[in-house]
Order: sequence, then C-alpha cells, then structure tokens
Amino acid sequence: MLLTLTTTHAPATDLGYLLHKHPEKHQAFSLPFGTAHVFYPEADGARCTAALVLDVDPIALVRGRRGGDGLLDQYVNDRPYAASSFLGVAIRRVFGSALAGRCDTRPELAESPIPLQARLTPLRCRGGLDLAEALFAPLGYALTGTQAGEGDYWDVTLAATTQVSRLLTHLYVLIPVLDDQKHYWVVDDEIEKLLRHGAEWLPSHPARDLIARRYLKHQRRLTRLALERLEAADDPVPDPDDDTEAPDTAAPPAPKQRLHEQRLDRVADELKASGATSVLDLGCGSGKLLGRLLKTRQYTRILGVDASSRDLVIAAERLHLEEMAPAQRERITLQQGALTYRDRRLAGFDAAAIVEVIEHIDPPRLDAFADAVFGTARPKMIVLTTPNADYNARFETLNDGALRHGDHRFEWTRAEFAAWATATAETFGYAVKLDEIGDADPELGAPTQMGIFTCA
Repeated sequence: MLLTLTTTHAPATDLGYLLHKHPEKHQAFSLPFGTAHVFYPEADGARCTAALVLDVDPIALVRGRRGGDGLLDQYVNDRPYAASSFLGVAIRRVFGSALAGRCDTRPELAESPIPLQARLTPLRCRGGLDLAEALFAPLGYALTGTQAGEGDYWDVTLAATTQVSRLLTHLYVLIPVLDDQKHYWVVDDEIEKLLRHGAEWLPSHPARDLIARRYLKHQRRLTRLALERLEAADDPVPDPDDDTEAPDTAAPPAPKQRLHEQRLDRVADELKASGATSVLDLGCGSGKLLGRLLKTRQYTRILGVDASSRDLVIAAERLHLEEMAPAQRERITLQQGALTYRDRRLAGFDAAAIVEVIEHIDPPRLDAFADAVFGTARPKMIVLTTPNADYNARFETLNDGALRHGDHRFEWTRAEFAAWATATAETFGYAVKLDEIGDADPELGAPTQMGIFTCA
C-alpha cells in the first residue's frame, strides 16, 4: 500500500523538516506486521513528494495463531495490499512527531497551512467514493478518485491547504473508518485515542456517529460512550440555562437533554399522535429522525429526502440499511431531492417533518419551497421547526444579528415566523398551530419554534 505526501510550498524540501525524514535518504522501519519504507521520489525547491510504502508480511500477520477453520483466509485476503489500520499504525510509528505537530527546527512551519496533496492507493472504501467524499469534504479537502481493480478499492487523492499534522491526523482516523475494519482488538483505550485525535474536528463533523461507530468496530458500548462525550463537546451556542456548576453538597443533577434531541423527540411525538401511517422526513440529513420513525410500528412507509448525496450515504450507514431485515427495509426509502422544486414522488403521504431546514433556504426561494411542499406534496399534516431569533440574545457567544449556524440564510423572530406560517396556511388551505420547543424565557420565548400544519 502506498501513501504519498506532496507539497509545492516554497521551498518544497521543507517537507523533510516537517516529516523528520531527510529527502536524500531511504529509511526502513520494522513493524510487527512488516516493514515501512520512506523515500522521496522527487525533491526540489518547487515540488517535493514523500512516499510511505508499507510492505505487510502475510506470514507475520498470523504468526502465533492456531490453525483450524478459516486458516487459509488468514493468508489469502486483501490485508497486505489495501490501505487499512496497518497504514494508520505506520503513520503513527514513522511520522509520530509530524502527527503530533512537532518540528523543533521549524516550529512556525509546523503551525502554518501549506498546499498539500495526499495520495492513497489502493484504499478500501466500504461505501464507495461517495462515503470518502462525505468524510473528507467537510474537513476542507478536494477529493478525486479512480477505481483500482474490482470492488471497493480506489486510488484516491486529497488536496487542501492545511498543516501536515492536521492532514496526518485525518488520515490516521479516517483510513480505518473507510475500511470499516481493524487488525487489532478494540478496547476502552481506543475511545481516548479517537477523542484525542479528533478533538478539534470530530464533534462538529456531520458523519460523527458513523466515524465513531466504525472506528470502534461497531462495539455498541464503546460507541455510546464516545458519542456521549462528543455530544457534550459539540455545543457552539450552549443553552444559557444549563448550569453545570452545582454546590459540592448538592446531588448530581440528572443529565440535561440537548435541544436537538428535544426537538427530534417532540416532532416524533407529534407525528405519532397524528395517526399517520406514511411519513416524509424532508431534509433528513444524517437520519437521526428517521431512526426514531423506524422504531414506530404504525409507519408502513417512510421516505427520507435530502439534497446532499453525502448525507444520504451517512443516513444509510447510520440506519444499517444494508443489514436490515427485508420486512423492515421495505418500510423505508432514501431519495435525493431539493425542496424548492415540485416532485410528484412526495405526494400521497399522511405527514411530513421539516426539522431545522427552512432557515437554510435563500429567502427568494421560500415561495418555491411552499409551493413544492404545501402545494405539490401536500401531506395531510406538516410539522416544521426553525430557530427563534428572539432567543438568540440569550446566547453569550452570539453577537447582535449573528446567526446560530454559518449555513443559515436567515432566522425568524416569533412574529416573523407567525406571519409566514399564517400566510402560507391560508394560501394552501391548511390550519396552523404555533408552539415552542426547549426551555422558554419569559420575554424571549423558547430557542426553537414549531408550526403544526393540518389540512383545513
């Protein structure tokens, strides 16, 4: 398996300082499962490439194991050839100082973003190139790839202007995630490793749950513990009512449910109470609400729609669609689509959920959104949630007029939402009930506002 790192930073040979490997030397490192070789196929002032070639010894992989059924499989498999957790171990052992961001001779260089390109081949992507895109694109990488042979093997190139340590950290964590396999037994210490290397980027990554589950080899207890800690870290605008400092004499407070979980639970409850048997999740994202809907037996037909193919891949992984029993699998479909265009495939459903989606739509397209959802799809009931801009004053980390998320196009006050909801309901023949989600402020209301639309 091959990993190359290339830079055009001037002088490009500074890459040798960052990696702690001299461009004029070939170095070999003995590992428990083979040998790692580092050399520079090109090195001049304009362009420099460092290559890490991992030569895995298939005999070493099974040395000391007992024979029996499946012994041949231990020797004949893709482990010596495909980028996997073996390469992750090699990165840590061979480029350990660079991974940690240490460069004593050029400390300022180690902290500076430089143009970098990483090539991995063959890289096993269980989930295809779309999954690789879903993992690396949110981190700022441009990804290209061509299939390497048959199956899930790819020749992948990543490009970004970033620190070497950051690139190596992403590779170290995400290579075994893409492979969905590790060559060693995963225990509790693996959680600390994941959280340490993912501290700066994993809590807010849209594929966080998938990454944690695959990195921890689908061990439910470890995944749950890791996600609990990641959820706590991902709080860019913490609820100001969340008092975490209790007196020493006080009993430990019960864990407070995060606003997003409250929102999903409330929407799921409203849909269930409606008696609907078919339901749309419009803007389903990574599938958190879909998971709740699948647990409700009254739904015989569930459709998740999102404009992002990456999010749909993540949702499929989260829901384990490929491993789902046939009867369960027939209940749910994922579909790519935009909510600002009429789509007859969305018609005929009893209910629809639109959770924290509308604020991502450009205001000039809101009429098209209303026409597509309330006019063409026209479910009997629609539950729509959106931030309450009035409540933003409670967030100390938000400046006046700032939005809660960088991708929000707007955020409505309660009066603005009420005006839009009332006008839309009247236009398309719905009745609307307005409500709130989350702990309400006496003057500013709750952090989330909700509209429940029913056919009049």
